[in-house]
Amino acid sequence: MNDSEQSQTTEVSPGKWLDENCKDGDCTEQQTRMERIYEYADGALSREDIGEVEAHLHACPECANDYDLECIIRTVVRRSCAERAPETLKVTILERISQIRVEAGHQQDDDQR
Repeated sequence: MNDSEQSQTTEVSPGKWLDENCKDGDCTEQQTRMERIYEYADGALSREDIGEVEAHLHACPECANDYDLECIIRTVVRRSCAERAPETLKVTILERISQIRVEAGHQQDDDQR
């Protein structure tokens, strides 16, 4: 880890995040909160950090709701990206592309005359 990454990690450590931004379950630092939630959802935290974030999610309804929403968004995106276009749609699109190319070729021939 380089100095920049280390200072960034230190600036957003869960303990500091909990102490400075969340008083009695009231989180005020939206960007910092969401960064920690993304890191947690990505599995990018140490065991110690995971424990602190999980404890916080149990104590803070606002952060727990944000985490739940992030999980839902990731599920929907994953599901949407996995869907495949029907074969008939692919065939129709490829046929149309071929037709446009042929028409464009005829147009060029006409322009050269």
